[in-house]
Amino acid sequence: MMKTFIFRSLFIIGIIVASIVLVRAFDSRRLPELQPWHKISLESEFTESSSDQIESLGDYLELEERVFQEMDTSIYKDAEPESQFVFSRYTPNSPVDPEQFSPNWNRTFELIPENVKGGVLMIHGLTDSPYSMRHLARVFEEQGYYVLAMRMPGHGTIPSGLLTARWEDWMAATYLGARHVREKIGKDLPFFVVGYSNGGALTVKYIMESLQDETKPMPDRVILMSPMLGVTFFARFSSWHKILSWLPYFEKFKWLDVLPEFDPYKYNSFTKAAGEQSYQLTNAIHKQVGQLVKSRSISGLPSITTFQSLVDATVLTSSIIDVLYSKLSPNKHELVLFDVNRVTANKSFFYVEHHDLLLDLRDTMGLPFDVTLITNKNDKSRDMVFKYKKMDSQEITTQALDLSWPSGVYSLSHVAIPFSPDDLLYGPVGPDESENHVNLGAFAPRGERRILVIPTELLMRLRYNPFFEYMERKIVDIINE
Repeated sequence: MMKTFIFRSLFIIGIIVASIVLVRAFDSRRLPELQPWHKISLESEFTESSSDQIESLGDYLELEERVFQEMDTSIYKDAEPESQFVFSRYTPNSPVDPEQFSPNWNRTFELIPENVKGGVLMIHGLTDSPYSMRHLARVFEEQGYYVLAMRMPGHGTIPSGLLTARWEDWMAATYLGARHVREKIGKDLPFFVVGYSNGGALTVKYIMESLQDETKPMPDRVILMSPMLGVTFFARFSSWHKILSWLPYFEKFKWLDVLPEFDPYKYNSFTKAAGEQSYQLTNAIHKQVGQLVKSRSISGLPSITTFQSLVDATVLTSSIIDVLYSKLSPNKHELVLFDVNRVTANKSFFYVEHHDLLLDLRDTMGLPFDVTLITNKNDKSRDMVFKYKKMDSQEITTQALDLSWPSGVYSLSHVAIPFSPDDLLYGPVGPDESENHVNLGAFAPRGERRILVIPTELLMRLRYNPFFEYMERKIVDIINE
């Protein structure tokens, strides 16, 4: 009787799952038509399986050049005229064609100061490019640090690159970059790793690998921004599309979003495979953290400083604490949280107050890390203060900052953290009309709903960090400790 009940239950669940997948597959056919940059595969791209043939950064850059040449042939020269858009990164000489800017920040870049005092490896996020690291790269360069910002495989070219890229490919590129930086600066100078979003996850995975493998140089300090250490519950189902997406009729089922590619340095279209890889990477991190805690070797990790928005639609902010920070041994670790704008006028528009995590951090004794909260002076002021709680202390120190919330901004976002307000692409100030570039951060269209092909929430998402100056000063202090 029990076996019959179990069989029937599993059968019913199977029917429900199959129905959901089938409905979603047919629903995906409503997505916009796929363009060449959604379909073409770049065969020259770096992979883990080919990493034994790429022995140096020079080899990696030569391969990267071949990837971009292949893209040039496949997209710019052979694309059908009807697939060309005036405001597309893949339309030659368009305002957002990255090839017309020098340098093309989609590529791996180095910054070499005159007197090298240290080195830093910088790892960008998912769908992103090395462009997102350029502001912090300048900060490190000004402090005398050699900078290497690696382009992760599948990024900076065409969105279809993330149909086949695997997290192991990104890790292999990270290993190569870390070895190069250490070799470049020598064994005695300080070595940092900076990771943003998915690059933050890769950084955490790397430092755990470094504990167990001496061929992977351990950094002296780690800086994370919006690290992807926990993704939403639904990410675990991102691979289900494979049941049907191999059929040409359902080829759009591989995509979560198919959008115009108007951003020169970040994909707007998003593959489900990319979500699956992030989920697998975070799972691998969770397991390895558990192993290190069990063996008590997690105390060997270097000091970690994390900058994170309290609200984040891409990653789970609480996972930074649950997965990593709560497991650390004391070693100058710090979590810096950017609060929501708590002026009274905003409160009635928030779904939730976002107090629980802050209350836990405030009230919990024995935390193995310091906590800094960047927040409003009070609910009647946009002026900012930082509230600091030292490890193993209940005392909270408050100090005024010479910063304030910009008018109309109610929170930071996942994509805002590494970008200065001075950024010409994502910053708040529109470009000089005499210059041939656009400013996506200042783009605030007004009109009727359901007219634009671009989701309005994508246009409204904050793309710069109004408190970048604080983060910059904080990092300079860390460098000079």
